[in-house]
Amino acid sequence: MSNATALWYFESVDLYDILCPHKVKTMAERHQFNYFKKDEFIYFPDQPAQYIYMIAEGRVRIGHYLDDGKEVVTSILSVGEIFGELALAGEELRRDFAQAMDEKTVVCPLSIDELKQLMYDNRELSFKMLKLVGLRLMKLERKLELLVFKDARTRVIEFIKDSATWKGKKIGYETLVPTKLTHKDIAALTGTSRQTVTTILNELKEKNLINFDRKKILVRDLANLK
Repeated sequence: MSNATALWYFESVDLYDILCPHKVKTMAERHQFNYFKKDEFIYFPDQPAQYIYMIAEGRVRIGHYLDDGKEVVTSILSVGEIFGELALAGEELRRDFAQAMDEKTVVCPLSIDELKQLMYDNRELSFKMLKLVGLRLMKLERKLELLVFKDARTRVIEFIKDSATWKGKKIGYETLVPTKLTHKDIAALTGTSRQTVTTILNELKEKNLINFDRKKILVRDLANLK
C-alpha cells in the first residue's frame, strides 16, 4: 500500500506537467485557466462529467453527500494534482463535488476528448492515467475502511501515517510531512470533530511521537506511531 500511494502522488504531479493544455504546444493558444474564489464550486454532483482538471494554484476539496445531506470529504488536493479523472472511466454524471478552498484557486480543464487523443498518441500516458484511476480507487477504499471499522483515534493516526507515506520526506528516522491542512480539514477527512483532532494531536505530541505546526507534521518514527 505504501509504494502504491507514493506512486499515486508523484504520478499525479508528473501528469500535470504532461497534460496541462498550457504546456502542450498544440493546445496552449486556445485554452484558458478557470479561476475560483474560496468556497466556490468547480462542479456539483449530477453535473455532466466532461473534463478532468489540474490544479495550477490553491487547493480543492473533493467530497460527496450522503442521503441525509451529510457532507463527506474524500480528499483535499493541492498544486500539481489532478481531479475529476473518473470521467475517463465512464462516469457520465459527477458523483461528487469539487470546491475551491483558497481565495485564489486556479484550475486548468482538459476535455475528455482531448485527453483520449493524447492517450491515443502516447502509450505511456495511457498506462499512467489508468494507474492513477486505479490508485485513487484504492485510496478511497482505504478511507472507507477506516471510517467504517476504526475508532476516531485510529483514523487520525492512520491519516498521519498515510500522509507520511504519500507525501512525506524521510530525514533519518523521522518523516517530514508538509501540509496546509487545518485541524478542521483533518477532521473532515477522518470523519471526526476539530476538537477530537486537536486532542489526539496534542496527545501524540506529548508522547513525543509527532511534532506539528501550521505548515508541517513531523513524525518521529513512523514504525512506532500507534
